[in-house]
Parts: sequence; structure tokens; C-alpha cells
Amino acid sequence: MPEPYDVITMGRIGVDIYPLQTGVPLARVETFGKFLGGSPSNVAVAAARLGRRTAVITRTGRDAFGDYLHQALGEFGVDDRWVSAVPEYPTPVTFCEIFPPDHFPLYFYRQPKAPDLEIRGEELDLDAVRAARVFWMTGTGLCAEPSRTATLTALRARAERPYRHARAETEDGRDRAETEDGRARRAETEDSRARAGTGGTFAHDGTLGGRTDGGAPAAGPAGSRPPESPGPPPRITVFDLDWRPMFWGEQKDGDGEAARAHYREALAHATVAVGNLDECEIATGERDPRAAAAALLAAGPELAVVKQGPGGVLAVHRDGTTAEIPPLPVDVVNGLGAGDAFGGALCHGLLAGWDTGHVMRYANAAGAIVASRLACSSAMPFPHEVEQALAEGLVAPATGDAP
Repeated sequence: MPEPYDVITMGRIGVDIYPLQTGVPLARVETFGKFLGGSPSNVAVAAARLGRRTAVITRTGRDAFGDYLHQALGEFGVDDRWVSAVPEYPTPVTFCEIFPPDHFPLYFYRQPKAPDLEIRGEELDLDAVRAARVFWMTGTGLCAEPSRTATLTALRARAERPYRHARAETEDGRDRAETEDGRARRAETEDSRARAGTGGTFAHDGTLGGRTDGGAPAAGPAGSRPPESPGPPPRITVFDLDWRPMFWGEQKDGDGEAARAHYREALAHATVAVGNLDECEIATGERDPRAAAAALLAAGPELAVVKQGPGGVLAVHRDGTTAEIPPLPVDVVNGLGAGDAFGGALCHGLLAGWDTGHVMRYANAAGAIVASRLACSSAMPFPHEVEQALAEGLVAPATGDAP
């Protein structure tokens, strides 16, 4: 079996057709850019930009836009081996309008059905899903069959006995392979990390040790990236709540109660839940950030991450420890890709074993950088850009879109 992937995401993909003009209604836009889109696909791109080995499980149409998405994934360094074609349906496209700082209407063209909702459980490489250090799925994957059953099949596979893999090291000697040595090894790892003061990091089985210092980063220059924690690599299952009511058929004008039942089933298999206030309300019925975090934790995850936009981000661990991080100052150009950049950086930081507070600061900075740029996938930051933003305490205005 090949070395496990750092991150496998599953779900939506499409082509973003975004205006190259801001503050202009779609009817009057004259120039557009074409970009890879779809939240889980963008998360895979974001993690790859930060140096992680990533892949995406999704489906496209058998058409020119599908060909483009394979090409774009390859250029971004995301493995497309599990991206297959559905001849019956066209590759989705999405348009938007860009009215900074906070109005970005989206127009999804996913009819008669999006190919990424045709992912089937029997076609999944469940060995690879089990072995991945991070598996990332989204609420949209639960909105229709057969994608819903496939997503839950993948989650149940993750919950089974973890995949065993022989120890493998990178050139710098760090362990990068998945291992599972049982409860005794887990307790030993967590105890040693607690003695060393590295709380708030994931153990190799995906459990999270909280900390009571508000998630302060490791010692070092302001904004500097702490080293990766020693020991076995983590095994994390992330549920991105990703509420898109227009994808839920009869629920598009409802309160999300039917969706909530499917969300509860998925949450039972997740170790991390992440979403904004609207998404948390759909998942739990709670809108207050702390109440929503508590309800998410009660549903199964070890860590709840509640994104509050201008209010920053709240991360709460099952043991009650928290990290509350304010937003990084930024002149917003297009906020649509910020959450996906946050997600890729969240994966990166959790895999590195950083304390929760620094993971959230890093993810906040990555999201703010993308919000300062026009595009989404091609705007995902590199590590030096995130570290610069953290060191400076703000995101400098963009002089041009990221490559």
C-alpha cells in the first residue's frame, strides 16, 4: 500500500466563472476568469499549497470543463486519481458578483444534477480513505443520493479499526505514516505531550488534548511557525458543515430539519466539526457560538470550530478548553474562498500538531489572504505568505492576484 495521503477531501467540484471586475452587476460584467472551484476541491488545493500531499474524491462531466478540472488539479499538485466522469451530466459552473467587503452573490448551475452527487460507495477506495491522515467531507455531500450514502460509507470506514502502515520517514526524518498501537500507546503519547506542555494537539488516533492557556503559540518570534510535534502522526476526520440550502431540494426554503438529521449521523463519525454561524445553526439548532460549539461536541466530535466572520473564530475542545481568536485586519476584495483557505490551513496545522490557538491563528491568516484577492483556488497562499501576515499582524493589500 502506498504511503497514506496527508489530506483526502470528498465532494463538490466545478468551474468558477468569476468577474474580473469588482462592484459591477453580473449583467454588466465584460471580462471573466475561469478557475477550479468547489469547496472540498479548494481545500485540497489550499493544503497542497502548504506542502501537504492531497487528493480529492469527486466526479465531473465528460466534457471540456471536466478536462479543465483534471488539468487544474494537476497544476495545483492535487492527485486526481479518484476524479471520474459522469457522461449523463455536465460539469457544474458557478458565477458570482463581487461587491466588497461583504456581498458576494453566487449563482450555481448544477442542473439537472451535479456529477459530484453521483459519487457511489461501492466505487470508493476505502483503504485509502481509512489510511488518510485527514479525511475532509462536507454537508453538501449529504444532500442527495447516491452521494449521501457514499459519504456516510466513507465516514463509517474511518470509524472502523484504523489502517496499519509500516513506519515511513521523510528526508528530514519525521514520521509521515499512519500507525495505530492501541489505547496504551495513545495514553502514553498524550501523557508525554502534556508533560512537555504541547496541549491542544491531535494524537495519532485523532483525539485532541485541550489546553487552558487560550491556545498560546509555542515560544519564538511573533508569527513564526512552531515546529511539528514529535510522535505518531494524527488521524483526523473533518466535517465541514457547508450548508447550501439550494442543493437540498424540498429543504431549500425550509428550516433545514431534514438536513439536520443527516448532519447528526455524520457528526457521530467526525473528530472535528467546522462551520460558520448559519451552518452551525442548521447542524445543531443553536446560533449562539458557545452553545453551538457545545451542541457540536455533544454530537460526537472532539473539536468544534465556529467561524464568526468579523467576530473571529471560536475553537472549543470536548474537555471545555477554548481558543478564541480575533480576525486578522484585511481589505476584503472577494470573501468567497476565505473559508476554503481556512480549511486547508486547519488541516495543515492539525497535522503539524500545533496548539489549537496557533492553528486557528494560522488558518485565520490564510483565509484573510485569500479574501484580499480576486480568485479562490489560484489565490491560496504559500507558507511564507501566511507567516508574513502573522508576523505583520495584518494582510497587506494585494498588488495582483496570486498565481
